[in-house]
Amino acid sequence: MKQPLLFILFLLLLHTQGAAQASKPGDFGFRHMQTFYKKDTVDILVLSKKGEEEKTKPLFLFVQGSLPVPLILLKENGSPYSVFPFKAEILLGKYHLAIISKPYVPLIKEATGLRGDMAYINPVTKTFPKQYIERDNLDYYANRNKHAIKFLKKQSWISDRDMVVAGHSEGAAVAAKLAELSKDVTRLIFASTNPFGRMMTIVSQIRQRDDSLGTATEKQFQFWQELVNDPENNQVQGEVTFKSVYGFSKPPIVSIHKLKIPVLVVYGTKDIAAPFFDYMRLDAIRNKKQNITFRPYVGREHNFFGFNENGKVNYDDFGWDTVAQDWKAWLEKK
Repeated sequence: MKQPLLFILFLLLLHTQGAAQASKPGDFGFRHMQTFYKKDTVDILVLSKKGEEEKTKPLFLFVQGSLPVPLILLKENGSPYSVFPFKAEILLGKYHLAIISKPYVPLIKEATGLRGDMAYINPVTKTFPKQYIERDNLDYYANRNKHAIKFLKKQSWISDRDMVVAGHSEGAAVAAKLAELSKDVTRLIFASTNPFGRMMTIVSQIRQRDDSLGTATEKQFQFWQELVNDPENNQVQGEVTFKSVYGFSKPPIVSIHKLKIPVLVVYGTKDIAAPFFDYMRLDAIRNKKQNITFRPYVGREHNFFGFNENGKVNYDDFGWDTVAQDWKAWLEKK
């Protein structure tokens, strides 16, 4: 009886794998839309309230953070993890929610087939796809997303009266630059990225654990000088390029200060970048920036998780839904 049983199990395994591979965004309630930017396919997922897919509503574009993470991650049973970090229902009453995939990264992938941080690895090269690394920079994302917004605005069910862009972590830097470039954006939500850029975060982290001579910090400043000397160098070096690191190290606060639209800045006070957000707030008050609102989350880290009594991140203390509720409240006030 062993051989027939093994054969049946083998068929079941094939069926399960085939089902996962055949999954489509529509299976999980998303509309999958495509446009092209510089000959690259741009995959966009749109989520609408059930029954209101064709109802005219404003667009809420959420810009994901770093790494080549597929938008739809499948569990072992084939069901998806949440695409948005918050409950989409919080915003679906008023908005169509959209999110744009990373270039040359599969739209749907089983989580078990990804790296520990959920990054997609090319099965042949065992690293990030080369085409992704070459496009993984601030200018590409901001201009691509500007094009995607133009495409989405042509849809009959997208309202012209409001266009919200929200970004978290690296996505916040993209969102800020996008808001600077695109007149279509009417409101910006800037969450959890250092307003003075990536290199500022890196230097501050190194400084805290450096030796008495500041050796590692000085090396980082030397590396920064190399980047400044060659900011457009897009040669792949490991998983990054000079262009990528330099671009994301440009202070997003520069883009934000150019904006006249309402801006909401949110961050956890336990985030490594919290002091820089506090300085940004002091500076905004000094410069009478009435269009910028700040919302710190006391005792929460980069992803809005709380901490336990031992000072460790408490992943059961989930803060994202509260954050999204606050976004909704802010949007309703403006």
